Amino acid sequence: MARRLLAWPAGRKSKWIVLVLWIILLAVSAPLAGKLSEVQKNDLSAWLPGDAESAKAFDAAKEFGTSDALPAIVVYDREGGALDTDFVKATADAAAFTNVEGVVGDVVGPQRSKDGKSIQTIVNISLGDAGWQSVAETYDGMKVITEENSNGLNAYVTGPGGYAADSGAMFSSTSGILGILTALVVLVILLLTYRSPVLWFLPLVTVIGAVSVAEAIIYALAKYADLTVNIQSAFILIVLVFGASTDYALLLVARYREELRRHEDHHEAMAEALHRSGPAIIASASTVGISLLLLALANLNSTSGLGPVCAVGIFVGLLAMITLMPALLVICGRRVFWPRRPEFGSEQPADGIWDRVGRAIAIRPRTIWIATVAILALLSVGILGLKAEGVPNQQQFTTVTQSVEGERIHTEHFDPGVGDPAYVISSAENATIVRSVVDRVPGVVHTDAAQIKDGTAFTLVQLSGAPNSDEAMAAIGAIRDAVHLAAGDETLVGGGSALTLDMQDAAARDTRTIIPIVLLVVLVILGLLLRAIVAPILLVATVIVSFGAALGISSLVFNHIFHFGGADPALPLWTFVFLVALGVDYNIFLVTRVREETPKYGTRVAALRGLSSTGGVITSAGLVLAGTFAVLGSIQIVFVAEMGFAVALGVLIDTFIVRSVVVTALTLDVGKKMWWPSKLESPAAEHPIEPDLAVAEK
Repeated sequence: MARRLLAWPAGRKSKWIVLVLWIILLAVSAPLAGKLSEVQKNDLSAWLPGDAESAKAFDAAKEFGTSDALPAIVVYDREGGALDTDFVKATADAAAFTNVEGVVGDVVGPQRSKDGKSIQTIVNISLGDAGWQSVAETYDGMKVITEENSNGLNAYVTGPGGYAADSGAMFSSTSGILGILTALVVLVILLLTYRSPVLWFLPLVTVIGAVSVAEAIIYALAKYADLTVNIQSAFILIVLVFGASTDYALLLVARYREELRRHEDHHEAMAEALHRSGPAIIASASTVGISLLLLALANLNSTSGLGPVCAVGIFVGLLAMITLMPALLVICGRRVFWPRRPEFGSEQPADGIWDRVGRAIAIRPRTIWIATVAILALLSVGILGLKAEGVPNQQQFTTVTQSVEGERIHTEHFDPGVGDPAYVISSAENATIVRSVVDRVPGVVHTDAAQIKDGTAFTLVQLSGAPNSDEAMAAIGAIRDAVHLAAGDETLVGGGSALTLDMQDAAARDTRTIIPIVLLVVLVILGLLLRAIVAPILLVATVIVSFGAALGISSLVFNHIFHFGGADPALPLWTFVFLVALGVDYNIFLVTRVREETPKYGTRVAALRGLSSTGGVITSAGLVLAGTFAVLGSIQIVFVAEMGFAVALGVLIDTFIVRSVVVTALTLDVGKKMWWPSKLESPAAEHPIEPDLAVAEK
C-alpha cells in the first residue's frame, strides 16, 4: 500500500493529475503568500519571553502609553562644536518631529551637553505591530526634517529607536535580494552537479513553488490561528526551504538516474526510485520538521515562533519533492537529462573519488574515526570562548550605521544611560518606598516622580550604564532585588536593559530544556527508521561532535577574525537544532543506502558501496545547504550573520568529514553490530563479499 502511494505521482495518468493539483494549489497560494508581511508581528511582544518580568512590566505599562514606544535620541554634532544657530535649528526640528507619523508622547529637548559641543533631543517612536519597519519609516520622516537647512550640522538618530530603524532598513533592503541570492546559489550548484542546461530548472521551479505554498499556509496560520511570525523567521524560512528541499530533490534525481539504467520504462524507474529513496527523504524531513516544532516549547517568543514557521516550510518542501518533482520528471522523460541521458542497460558510472576515499578509510577504520573525532572534539573547546550573552548596541551590525555613529558621539558628550530608562511598576501606595530604595542602588543616576493612574504607579529610572551593557543589566538585577524585598514580588521592573536580561535568561533556559528533547526525538526517529539501537546512538553522537566543532570554530572566528562583540543568547540553540536535524539528514541518506545494500553484500562492503553511490549527491546537497545559509551573511546584522556562518560551517563539516569519514569508518569498524538488535545483526545476515572489496574486511 505504502509503495503504491509513493509511486502514484509517477503513474502514466496520475502524473498529470498531480501537475494540475499543484497548479491549482499555486494559483490559490500565490496571492496569500504575497500578504505574509501583513501578518508579521515585529513588536516587542513578538520577541519577549512570555513569562518574564519585563514582559509583565511591558503589559502593565500600556496604561501609561509607553509600552509600544521606543526612545530615540537625536544627536546633533558639528566639527568644532555646536553653534547657537544649531540650537535654534534643533528647537525647530523638535517642534516638527511631533507631526511625523509614528512619533508619540512629548518630545524632550533640545538639550546642550555639559561641554556645550553637542545637542540632544529625545523622541518616542511607536513600535506597533510592524516593529522595526514602522520605526524605519518614522526615521525617514525625521531625517527629512534634520537635513533641511542643516548648513553643515550633522544629525544622528540613536538609542533603541535609532537601532530599530537601522535594523528595519537592513531587513527591508535585503528582503528581495535574499531570495534572489538563494536561488542563484541553488542554480549554480545544480548546474555544476547535473551538467545539463535543462535539468536544473525542475528542482528550482519546484522549490519556488514550495516556498510560495509554505508562505500561504503560514499567512493563514498567522491570521487565523495566532501563529507568531516576525521578519526574522520569514527570512530564515526562505533559506531553509530552498536548502532542504533542494537536498531532497538531489537525492531523488540521483536514484531516478540509477533506476533509468535498470528500467526501460521511465515511469517504472521513477516508481522504484520513490520506493527506494522516499523513506529516507521522508525520515529526513520528519527529523528536521519535528526538531523544529520542538522550538515551540521555548519561553522566548522569537524562538518559539521560529519553530512552527520553519517546520511548515520543511513539510511543504517534502510534499513538493515527493509529488510535484516526480511528476515533472516523468512528464519530461529521459530527455531532461540531455546531454548525458541515462540509457536503459548502460552501466552506472562509478564515483571514483568516493570509491577511493572509502578504500583508504577501509585500511585502518578504527584509527581514522578515533583520530577524526579527537580532532573535532579538540575544536569543540572553542565553545568555551563563545560570548553568547548578547551583542553590545554599537556592535549589532557588521557595518557602521548612523545609530552606531550617533551613540559614539552621544557617549562622548552625554551620560550613556540617557534615552533608555528603566521603569518600575508598583502599587500607588508603594511608590514612595520604591523610589527611595531604587535611588540607593549602584548604577542608578536618579528616579523621576511616579505617575499614578488607577492605583498603579509608574516610576522612570535613569541608569548610568549604556543600554544593554553589563553595568546596566547588573543595575537591573539589583533594582529588582531591592524593590521585591521592599514592595513585594508583584512590583515589576522593565525597560530595554531589563528586556535584554530576561531574553538572556530565557535563552539559557530554552537551551538547557530543548536540546535534550531534540536529541531524544532524533534518536527515536533513527531507531524506527533503521530498526536498530546501536546505529542511531552512533549517528547522533557524530552529529553532536560535529555541532561542537562547528560552534567551537565559529567562536574563534567571531572573536579573532571578524571581531564581533558577542553573540545572541539564542545562537547556540538555533544552531544546534539546525545542525543536528540537518546533519542527521546526510547520515540518513548514507546509512539507509548502506542498510539497503547490507543483505546482499554484508555490512562492511555495503558501507563502501553506500559511500560510493551517495557520495556525489550528498556532497552536492551539503554545498547547496551551506550555500543557502551563507547567503544570510548578506544581512548586515551580527546575529543573522553569525547563525548563517555557524550553520554553513557545520553543514560542510557534516558533509565532508562526519558523513564521509567518521560514519563510514565507524560502520567498517563496528560491522554488523551496527544493526543490533535487528535481524541484519545475526550471523546469517552476513554474505560473502566481493573480491575487489576484500580490503573492507581487514
